[in-house]
Amino acid sequence: MEQTASNRLAAVFAAIRQAVEAEKTHLSELDGPIGDADHGTTMALGFRAVDRTLSASRDASPSVIFAQAAAAFLDAVGASTGPLYATGFRRAAQRLEGRVEFGPEEQVLTLEGIAAGIAERGKAQRGDKTMLDVWLPAAEAARAAFVRKQPLWPAVTETAERAAEATGSMVASRGRAARLGERSLGHLDPGAVSAALILRAMAGILSPTA
Repeated sequence: MEQTASNRLAAVFAAIRQAVEAEKTHLSELDGPIGDADHGTTMALGFRAVDRTLSASRDASPSVIFAQAAAAFLDAVGASTGPLYATGFRRAAQRLEGRVEFGPEEQVLTLEGIAAGIAERGKAQRGDKTMLDVWLPAAEAARAAFVRKQPLWPAVTETAERAAEATGSMVASRGRAARLGERSLGHLDPGAVSAALILRAMAGILSPTA
């Protein structure tokens, strides 16, 4: 029997939680030289709360699911990353308003909404060495693949991996890492790495070949 959109999204967020939990120590280690060494712990807290909330949700629309995810993440993670992802999920919820399915078009709208919300809340742009350096090109790759009628997720994950790796050659100009200036060069941005991790987890559930 085909999964409902609600069940499919619950599976997506469960997969994200599991992926973040598995890599939380590594993410915090990446954060150590340029941040507060807590990125993995913070992300795990946030997605644990989202997964817990959605496990009790039944037959909600995609828009409602993302609104619930936003509230749960923000409640669990009040500072820094919390408002960024909460705003991203809220913008996704707005773009999905009225949709009952979660097919390729809705998936593109979701990625575009998350990228737009993160940019809006963080006042960041491409090249600032933040998670937006992954979310923005990933959303663009999804849209381009959709227009060409190609599978979304191979393009998204490949783009995300390259984008996360590219942050090592950037100098941070947003967030805590910005205070280091040139000393942030050579370090991967932990938010970009976790964004790529999230997108891989999403692909594992949403890719037709998964």
